[in-house]
Amino acid sequence: MTAELPYPARWEADVVLRDGGTALLRPIRPDDADLLVSFYARVSDESKYYRFFAPYPHLSDRDVERFTQVDHRDRVAFILTVGDEMIAVARYDRIGPREAEAAFLVQDAHQGRGVGSVLLEHLAQAARENGIEKFTAEVLPENRRMAVVFREAGYQVTGDMEDGVVTFALEIEPTAMSMAVMGAREHRAEARSVERLLTPRSIAVVGASRSRDKVGQALVRNLVLGGFTGPVYAVNPTARAVAGVPAYGSVLDVPGEIDLAVVAVPADAVRDVVIDCAAKGVHGLIVVSSGFAETGREGRERQRQLARLARAYGLRVIGPSALGVINTAPDLCLNASLSPVVPARGAVGFFCQSGELGSVILETVARRGLGLSTFVSAGNRADVSGNDLMQYWGEDAATEVVLLFLESIGNPRKFSRVARRLAQTKPVVAVRSGRFTQGVPIGHTVHRTTVPQAAVDAMFRQAGVILVDTLDAMLDVAQVLAYQPLPAGDDLAIVGNSDSLGMLAADSAAEAGLTVVRQAGALPPDATAEDFERALGEVVHDGEVDSVLAVWVSPVDRDGADVAEVIARVAGESTKPVVVTFLGSQGVPEPLRRYDENGVAVRGSVPSYPSPDAGVRALAKVTAYAKWRASPRGRIPPLEGIDDDRARSIVANVLADRPDGGDVEDKDLDDLLSCYGIDIWPAYPVGSADEAVGTAGRLGWNVVLKATAPHLRQRPDMADVWRNIDTEAEMRDAWATMAGTMGKPERAGFVVQQMAAPGVPVVIGCAEDQMFGPIVSFGLAGVATDLLGDLAYRIPPLTDVDAAEMVREVRAAPLLFGHRGGEHADVAALEDLLHRVARLAQDLPEVVTAYLQPVLARPSGLTVLGARVQVVPVEPQARTDWYARRLTRL
Repeated sequence: MTAELPYPARWEADVVLRDGGTALLRPIRPDDADLLVSFYARVSDESKYYRFFAPYPHLSDRDVERFTQVDHRDRVAFILTVGDEMIAVARYDRIGPREAEAAFLVQDAHQGRGVGSVLLEHLAQAARENGIEKFTAEVLPENRRMAVVFREAGYQVTGDMEDGVVTFALEIEPTAMSMAVMGAREHRAEARSVERLLTPRSIAVVGASRSRDKVGQALVRNLVLGGFTGPVYAVNPTARAVAGVPAYGSVLDVPGEIDLAVVAVPADAVRDVVIDCAAKGVHGLIVVSSGFAETGREGRERQRQLARLARAYGLRVIGPSALGVINTAPDLCLNASLSPVVPARGAVGFFCQSGELGSVILETVARRGLGLSTFVSAGNRADVSGNDLMQYWGEDAATEVVLLFLESIGNPRKFSRVARRLAQTKPVVAVRSGRFTQGVPIGHTVHRTTVPQAAVDAMFRQAGVILVDTLDAMLDVAQVLAYQPLPAGDDLAIVGNSDSLGMLAADSAAEAGLTVVRQAGALPPDATAEDFERALGEVVHDGEVDSVLAVWVSPVDRDGADVAEVIARVAGESTKPVVVTFLGSQGVPEPLRRYDENGVAVRGSVPSYPSPDAGVRALAKVTAYAKWRASPRGRIPPLEGIDDDRARSIVANVLADRPDGGDVEDKDLDDLLSCYGIDIWPAYPVGSADEAVGTAGRLGWNVVLKATAPHLRQRPDMADVWRNIDTEAEMRDAWATMAGTMGKPERAGFVVQQMAAPGVPVVIGCAEDQMFGPIVSFGLAGVATDLLGDLAYRIPPLTDVDAAEMVREVRAAPLLFGHRGGEHADVAALEDLLHRVARLAQDLPEVVTAYLQPVLARPSGLTVLGARVQVVPVEPQARTDWYARRLTRL
């Protein structure tokens, strides 16, 4: 009998269900016997019949023991709990070396919430870890819901009917379809979970205070004065009313339903509030209370417990230390925040973290006249994060532009995936503080990362996110995106009544990568509205113009109302973006706005900038985004000659010999890379001059002597390689010289190789990061590249577009394309090699670094002259969130 494995805590997961509620998924334990019996008593006779194919009203003691006693290898079971109740169970029992039988039972009250699909994802992931490749499941034909779970999972599924029972067979290896299905389900569930937080119909403020200077009263006051359309309840055990709102001793005493609780009690009292809210049926919490991770180790643990407790009871949490949320929809008028400032209604969704920063953002946005749809300040983001908000905004018809002020990123890989999906339909603009210091605010719990800043920026670009450096720059870009159409290209026209400002704008355009195709002769300083109307009309109807910058300054004291009216009218009728520098104003000035029937500023309103260069930079960012959005996404090409199973076996054997990890060497290195169709130019280690001479003779001479020790590679003086050795005398001279320069031969790692055909040397690599997962890099080989950081980065899997861009975006790329008469390198072969390295990185989390260096890119083909691969042991749960939905635990 197989020995029982220790309880696999790594399989525990907080999951979001279809309706936005949360639950705890975990392996079953022997002490779950009473929980199982209670659960089974709540399951209908019909569901029991579907599970056992016969009336089965009660579980016997033997049944309970069999269902709760598992070995976590051949017999695995997961349960799903909400609070103190089990709502579902799923299990598999191995019936062959690579096959297991799976079964599911979901409490009737929770059927239709997507429970079966999320259990199947996690059960399949556990099975794959245990070497199982196939599930079979027997289902009665009338059990349509379970049949749908299997058929719509995205796996390869077959079904056969025999004796009135349908037997499904599922190949549980993840496929493109299963990953797409999982991503779509995750998107809908997380969007719904945030929707419940931002669209409540009733709110309770827990910790409401009668003192005007207290947080609790500010929350009640802002809700009431903001005109919230639903009932507001104050929870204060010592008051009858707070700010004119009836008060109750606890949320359990409130007579009506509560959708959202805003919590402003001391940190050590929040736990009890969570439990009371769960009992009341509250959908979610906004915790403005401080005293959590920002206070140190004890506070960090309190914050972790808050998130896990709330999720276990079915609740999502914004906070702690949050400023709150705002929703400007007229049927809600929600200001569940500490800010008395609420910007006008608009089409921009804004996410930030710090409460203090959130107040500054709201005041700045309101001053500029930029309208918001929703605003969320997540504080320490113990639970709800920017990823969740992007899922919601992707479905929110009222939001057309997404702004993210990110002080930290808890799950960068998921951020990249979610942002890329969103940016294909709605622009995403981000500021990431700490870009150069890698600093994280106190209270934000994140894994450490060693990824260079250039790689992080590349992740944003790959996802289509518009990355800017400051809040002002973000709002500059947002003004264009919210009120003007996207440009079709990078050709800019400049119209204005100031020659000097026109020249400044043209210089800024050249610097930002825009092409000035029309710069009308400067209008006179006293240009009339008619002059502007004529000049603007010409450029907006010019087929060679993609965007327009208008500049108007007044040499005398004129308000320019007539000019503003003309600009607004022409821009409102234009299909091209128009921005202005209008009397040095910043934002969307009143005279340049267009309104709908409800008095809300809408598209066609014209953004203004205090100087032309700010407007040009904003247009350049928007133009780059428009190009990304219009460009093909590409496809992940199929690769021949891949043997990932053998690669995993090789890595496992290396780690068995070296449990702490290390370099993959000699035949293991050749074999591992050959699993991905990568062949290394043969290199023969030599320990003396005599060995070098003998090896070179056997190779027929015309060889190189090379030092391969990492600290000696790619020396600026090129002393690590001696080329074109063709005689014994030359080899002995080379050996003596290099040994004298490099030191002891055994430390230098000398090898002899035949001379390869010349080509442009490049380096291709990958690295595994705790936060980002695998990252692939490309650059030309050499010290200059290392010093200048001239490398391109991407997160795999790579599309054909990704690989093509990587090769072309490094500054030294012209050397691959015939620079100064050189030969064109075989770029297609380089792109293929990038895909192979990316696939290796994708398949093998144990590979902490892998570098092919140098790779000689010839006119036809390429040669990999050297390689280094390092492996380390990884936890079994590495990358499990790739294949089964789970909320990030920090």
